Amino acid sequence: MKIALYFDEDSQDSDLVQALRLREVDIATSAEAGMNGREDREQLEFAAAQGRALYSFNARDFYRLHTQLLAEGKSHAGIILAPQQQYSVGEQMRRLLKLIAAKSPDEMKDQVEFLSAWH
Repeated sequence: MKIALYFDEDSQDSDLVQALRLREVDIATSAEAGMNGREDREQLEFAAAQGRALYSFNARDFYRLHTQLLAEGKSHAGIILAPQQQYSVGEQMRRLLKLIAAKSPDEMKDQVEFLSAWH
């Protein structure tokens, strides 16, 4: 089984979503889920409830949320963080595909991965 992804509001580039879907990656976006405009914690909890790793450019806030949830004894399906506008759509796609190929959903659980590590 492969990691399923949830793209928050700031990361849901339609070209990237389409490119990954063409490669049979399971993706949901906050827009499709009616979650645009929701708080970061709601986004992460929604992704976790769906069993999806959250992909975001909002590294500071989601890393903080990761720490808070674990301290509260709660869980999430994983967080993948990337610096905004550092990578092209193609580069984001290649790095996400490498990560998905290398890690299982169980290995991603309660983990934070930085896209910069997947080159």
